[in-house]
Order: sequence, then C-alpha cells, then structure tokens
Amino acid sequence: MENFAALIEKVSSALWGWPMIILLLGTHIYLTIILKFPQRKIFTAIRLSVTKDKNATGDVSQFGALATSLAATIGTGNIIGVATAVALGGPGAVFWMWITGVFGIATKYSEGLLAIKYREKTADGTMLGGPMYALEKGLKLKWLAVLFSIFTAIAAFGIGNTVQANSISLLVNETFSIDPVITGILLSIAVALVILFGVKGIAKVSGTLVPFMALFYVAGCIFILIVNRAFVGDAIDLIFESAFSARAAGGGFIGTTVMMAARFGIARGLFSNESGLGSAPIVAAAAQTRNPVRQALVSSTGTFWDTVIVCALTGLVLVSSIIAHPDIDHTQGAALTKAAFSKIPYVGSWILTIGIISFAFSTILGWSYYGERAVEYLGGKKIIIYYRLFWIAAVFVGSVLNLSLVWGIADSMNALMAIPNLVALLLLSKVLIKETNKYLWSRHLDEEGE
Repeated sequence: MENFAALIEKVSSALWGWPMIILLLGTHIYLTIILKFPQRKIFTAIRLSVTKDKNATGDVSQFGALATSLAATIGTGNIIGVATAVALGGPGAVFWMWITGVFGIATKYSEGLLAIKYREKTADGTMLGGPMYALEKGLKLKWLAVLFSIFTAIAAFGIGNTVQANSISLLVNETFSIDPVITGILLSIAVALVILFGVKGIAKVSGTLVPFMALFYVAGCIFILIVNRAFVGDAIDLIFESAFSARAAGGGFIGTTVMMAARFGIARGLFSNESGLGSAPIVAAAAQTRNPVRQALVSSTGTFWDTVIVCALTGLVLVSSIIAHPDIDHTQGAALTKAAFSKIPYVGSWILTIGIISFAFSTILGWSYYGERAVEYLGGKKIIIYYRLFWIAAVFVGSVLNLSLVWGIADSMNALMAIPNLVALLLLSKVLIKETNKYLWSRHLDEEGE
C-alpha cells in the first residue's frame, strides 16, 4: 500500500507539473484575451442566471443548470481543499487559487458556450452535451471524446463520490459519535431518493440547497474575519508575498516554494471551480437558453461564486487564523480547518459540520449527473440504471473505508479529464470568438440561436 501511495503521488506530481500549470492557466489567460475579457459581463451574467428564459428549449432552467453545477463544484474543495493547498503550498497557494478563478471565468464561459453549440436532442427530447460532443461534432475527434468520457466516469467516483462521502462520515463520527456504517446507509438512501429522478430532481434539490449552504458558510467566514480583523491586513500581505517568494512565507511554512504554491493553488483551484475540467458543460447543455452565449454567461458565474468569492474567503480565514493563533497546526488541511472554525464561540463546529455535510452531499448529486452522461455517451441510456445503483453503493463504501489515497487519485483524474477538454477549447477558439462577437459584443443577447 505504501508503494502504491508513492506511485500515486509521483503520477499526481507529474500530471500537475509545469506543463499542466502552463496549459491550464495559459488557456484561462488566452481565452480571456481572445474573447475580450468576458469577465466584464459578470453582473449581466448574474442577472441572467436568475432570469427564466421563457422562449428557450431545454430540460431545466438556466438557474437549475447553474445550481446543479454549483452543487458539484461547491464541495469539500472549498473547505478542506483550500486548507490542504495552504498546508502543502503555503499562504501563496490562496493567491494562485484566486487567479485561477478570475481567469477561469473565461474558460467556464467558453465551456458553456460549446456545450450549447454542440448539444443534441435525443428521441425522447432529452438534451445531451459536453466536451465529448464538442470533440466529436466540432473537431471529429471521436477517440478523444471517448477518452474524456472514460476519465469522467472514473473521476466521478473520486472527486464526486467517495471523497465527499468519506468527508461526511468522518466529520459526523467525530462530531456526533455516529457509526460510519449508519451514516453510510442514511447517506446512500438520501442520494438514491434524489438521483433516481434524474436531472430535474437533482436540479430541484440543488436549487434549494445551494443558496442556503453558500450563504450559511459565507456568514460563518465573515464572522471569523471580524474576529480576526486585526490580522486580516497581514494575512492579505502574506498571501500576495508568498505567491512569489518562498522566504516571504515565514510563520513556520518551512520548505514551501513558489512552485509548490502555484502547483497546489492551481490544482486545488481546478478541484474547486472545475474551470477547464469539462464537467460543468455537461449539465449546462441541459439548460433552457435561447442562444449559446446566454448560457455561457450563466455558466461563468459558477467560477465567480465558487473561487473568486467562497474560496477566497476560506483562504483568508485560514491564513488570518494562523497569524492570530501561531499554535494552530497548519500542516494538516482538516486540522487547520477545524482549528480556524473552532474560534467561533459555541457554534463554530456546527457551522463547519453543516457546511461540509451540505457541500459534500450536493457535490455527490451534481457529479452523479456528470458520470451518468459520460456513461450514456459510452454505452447508451440502457446502462444508466446500473450506473446509478453502482453510484449509490459507492457512497456507502466511501463512508466506511479509509480513503487517504483518493485525493491524489482525484487530482490525477482531474488532469486527465482536463487535457481533452482544453484541446477542444483551444481548437474551437474561432467558434468561441464568432459566437461571442455575434451575441455578446454586438448586443444581441436576446436573439434566438441557430
């Protein structure tokens, strides 16, 4: 097992070396430039996300699609993932996560655009789309579409299932002394009751759960920052300085380097907001929208909320807490998170517990849809029911087993998913430019698409 763990670490390190960092961040920046900074339209995008597009076709509303996407992205990556990045890469990792989010808005926009542009309707009226369809229909690269679907189906059980279930069971056991077996059974039943209704059931639950859990968690972060207000300025300075200087890390972050800060910050940024991963466009394709750019804008708000806001708040809470309380163990992500939230009198542990449980549960729901669509692309609709049953069983397994290796595996699968998706984005950049100029910069957002 130790040898296997070492192998996984080597593979993850290789996949998340300089080539991937350059490819991912480079794509974010490239798309931002060629699309004339679609980040400028973030407030228009937010308005569209809560406006029902009555003259559009699709399976769920734009908000329903966004909520499902956010359900999948706002998960343990926003809490434990950020803490892990700080523990392994130092305070500077927070800066790189934030940068990944800011520029990643353009990538999430582009993914949503291609999802609508190349989606197709099945005989029963279901909308299907995502990177696999863009690769097949837009680039005629069926083999790469198949690879993406395989990576997605496998990755879903790590990033979107067992990791999340394990986080819930461990926290519930630690906080309430409930046996992981009981948690696993209850969690499996809850997941089954939602996913067996398909995307409409997932979107309905996500549309209710996501706003509540996000506001609840953000309120907790703001409270901690108020408590740590004397150290917030120092925390911001340390985050920016540490992003470019190993010596600036200080505070016990011995051994951290700029490369480590960038690697773990960008890796956890992708894990958190999934910009460039290719997962969110799978559900974006189901949205009711009159043209590709409207849904592209709505999709882009997912990265804004997830990383630019939530992850940034989490990072600031963690670093300011380390400065305020030097005795905090900042070498372990979970311990760091728990210590930071314990500073909220009486209710700190409850905020963390409810936050992780709701975040993780919603992620399981969102990723179940991604995995389903990948499997359907590979083997047809007839095998979806078997995938759902396997998914429910995996929730129980994740709740009761020690999954210390899963984070490394999840990072590796993220990279393997990202590569074909980034290929589609880069090779179809002319399509992105054409559609963006046609609908966004020519002010024709209300026009019907072709």
